[in-house]
Amino acid sequence: MTLDPSASPAFGTATLSNCEREQIHLAGSIQPHGALLTLCAADGRIMQESANAASFLKMSAPLKGLRLRDLGGDLWTQIEGLVTQPASSIPFALRCFAGAGGAPLNALLHKAPSGEWVVELERAGPIVDYTKAIDRGVDTILTSASLRGLCDVSAAMFRDLTGYDRVMVYRFDEEGHGEVFAETRRPELEAFLGNRYPASDIPQIARRLYERNRVRLLADVDYTPAPLEPRLSPATGEELDMSLCFLRSASPIHIQYLKNMGVAATLVVSLMVAGKLWGLISCHHYAPRLLPFEMRAVCELLAEVIGTRIAALESFAQGQAELAVRRLEQRMIQSVCRDGDWRGALFDSAHALLLPLNATGAALLFEGKMRMIGEAPGTEQISELGRWLAPRLADGVFATSALAAEAPQFAPLAGVASGVAATRISSEPDEMLIWFRKERIRTVTWGGNPFKPPSDSDDPSELSPRRSFAQWHQVVEGTSDAWSPADRAAARLIGESVTDVVMQFRALRILIAKDQLDHVLRQVHSADQQIIVAGTDGHVLEANRALNDLLGASGPIKSLDDLPGFFVDSAAVARSLAALRETGAPWRGEALLMTASGETLPVAVRGDPVLASRDRVLGYVVLFTDLTERKAANMARERFRHSVMLSQRRLMGRIDSRSALAVEGLMSRIIDNAQLAALEIADGLDTAGIPDTLESVRASVARAAEVLEQISRAAKQRERARGAPKAP
Repeated sequence: MTLDPSASPAFGTATLSNCEREQIHLAGSIQPHGALLTLCAADGRIMQESANAASFLKMSAPLKGLRLRDLGGDLWTQIEGLVTQPASSIPFALRCFAGAGGAPLNALLHKAPSGEWVVELERAGPIVDYTKAIDRGVDTILTSASLRGLCDVSAAMFRDLTGYDRVMVYRFDEEGHGEVFAETRRPELEAFLGNRYPASDIPQIARRLYERNRVRLLADVDYTPAPLEPRLSPATGEELDMSLCFLRSASPIHIQYLKNMGVAATLVVSLMVAGKLWGLISCHHYAPRLLPFEMRAVCELLAEVIGTRIAALESFAQGQAELAVRRLEQRMIQSVCRDGDWRGALFDSAHALLLPLNATGAALLFEGKMRMIGEAPGTEQISELGRWLAPRLADGVFATSALAAEAPQFAPLAGVASGVAATRISSEPDEMLIWFRKERIRTVTWGGNPFKPPSDSDDPSELSPRRSFAQWHQVVEGTSDAWSPADRAAARLIGESVTDVVMQFRALRILIAKDQLDHVLRQVHSADQQIIVAGTDGHVLEANRALNDLLGASGPIKSLDDLPGFFVDSAAVARSLAALRETGAPWRGEALLMTASGETLPVAVRGDPVLASRDRVLGYVVLFTDLTERKAANMARERFRHSVMLSQRRLMGRIDSRSALAVEGLMSRIIDNAQLAALEIADGLDTAGIPDTLESVRASVARAAEVLEQISRAAKQRERARGAPKAP
């Protein structure tokens, strides 16, 4: 799709050449199964109305200029106190009476960015208790042990709840393309499972709206939109931002897209993972279908729980990769002690190096030498590849599943190296580990030909994203299986582990290979890892620049005896150093470093004696690692625990005591799911990202609490409505 950088087309005026920028949040109209009013917050006066609002409420038009209390019923009484409160990211839901119809209504209230309050009304659905359905759904989600299994049962659960003809779990890849990852449908319908759809099918503006408005309903693709009157707000002179409006009209391009598929009604629920749009639960029906608010709220609540479970499962997969890497690290350390080298541990078993990344081959480039395992290119080809990779490893890890597409000169390597992942193992740019994946020729099934050029016409009804939705099969060559986030994390962790071992190995060389001292000292001194190398008398042979930067020393540190003075608990550090030097006991622990500015910095310390033989010590190697990110992650987990419990207490304090027991049970299960996710997230590989990920889970729990409160409030209002006389 080609974007026109000079224009953002107004709603309903886009063509396929610029639909990526269509202002779909400024629709200016609604679906007519409900009505919309905008209010002045100061006095509740109606400023805008949907063209069908008067007939929907069975009143005389126009409603503009009336106060909301003039509509009768209890709508204004219920929201009068709300319009003075801060806006929420979730519209406030209530059951009410308004107008002359006498039938109960559901109302959703939210504040637009321009300051108006927006009230959306729809006919209230039947009184149904969804507590048991939520309880069963949460149980199903929590007992899913794999991502595939979770998505399969989620699709089945949503179809049972909503009654749609087809329910799909739609997952996005790193390029934004979508895949039907799970599906359940009526038997006679064509299967879409496994179909892929190009990223252009869902423009970025639409994706951002899916992140804000988590449930999107289209009741009938053949509806006639009800425009806002007036179109522009009298207060601002601008279009109403309808991002949070559940009645907002759908783009004509999207409507045509659905008609081309034969779909008459849809429900789309967002799946958010770690604060990002992971995928969608997309429900299709082949006749008009209107889902009541209460069921939409249940769908949103369950989607929040599913998103939390996905985060936990993906973090668990990364944790398993970390375990394999830690075992490899231990083998390398043992190899250094036993054989004076670490490379044998990497290559004495293909399983140890290849399995963490599911690679088919690997190569090590270290100190001008090369070592390979599994299926790999020849040495000259790997050398050329290493030179190409070196400048691309500045961020630590590089990975591609289509090497030939990025570097055509490597096309002859497709048989063994269609996919490549690499990581640096030292400060030297040409020292790296490379993993290979061989070509996997496969057929990708697209929903329609994604490469067919669009054909717009002058007739908007003919505007068609892709006329045919018959399956289109593309034979993909020159690519491997994609490297997952867990694969990239494992590559980074292996690289970091090898870097640590390389530092120890080079420190050993300082002590036993004086003729290579200058060369090795340069490499150690320029390394990012903080390190001290000392002789048997404690005299420091090398304290690299990274260490001096960490200590903030005015001059180079000269002796291990100087080290305790840089720490808060200098006595404890002195005792650990004494044990290291007097008994050879390894030093493993954490300490608080006092920086030159007077601040404290948590560091992990690893000190080891270097042995020439069992009873002969050559010196000592001490490594330091900044633990600031790890400590921040631990603090984030503790804040998370307090926050979710506070959400529960706040919820229980606001609900009716008669429904408290059932709601408390549901909230406890949701919190249990979130806490399990928090434990698994906190064990993930990306320490720096843990606080943000935990914050997204906390926000999900808070959102779930708000939705659960709305469901409880709606149930309470239904009970009250049973005994209350109907409004005239």
